[in-house]
Amino acid sequence: MKLTSHEEYGLRCLIRLGQEGPSGRMTIPAISNAEGVSEAYVGKLLRMLRLGGFVTAARGAGGYSLARPASQILLGEVMTVLGGRLFESDFCEAHSGQMEDCVRSVDCSLRVLWRTVQAAVDDVLGRTTLQDLLRNEQQMITWVKGFGEFTSHISRQ
Repeated sequence: MKLTSHEEYGLRCLIRLGQEGPSGRMTIPAISNAEGVSEAYVGKLLRMLRLGGFVTAARGAGGYSLARPASQILLGEVMTVLGGRLFESDFCEAHSGQMEDCVRSVDCSLRVLWRTVQAAVDDVLGRTTLQDLLRNEQQMITWVKGFGEFTSHISRQ
């Protein structure tokens, strides 16, 4: 399981807009320059985020802004728009190998693991807002320690 560039750069675009504050706006070239991502890719990501209801666009020199306060933008919703979930309920049917039905469809320890991992991801992303990501790295390290059992590996690298 890997995060895609859509998810990484899409979140970075949102963070950049969030840093501008509630009434802040940024153009595609400004976001592209600030994040080191091509204008074409930023445009594609902002279109996805606009269709998902996270940003609004103003024609001309207006640029993009958040569609609602950063505190009301849940990362779980954003991640779904940018790339989807790690484990979907139809995963087993879609990955049955050469058989019509997966040979492990009746008794599958992997399915239990993936559902548990997905539940943990849903829990963390469902409690995390864009406002939370506007913290600096050290503040974020402190904040995520509140998630307890999920954070035993966190250290500043």
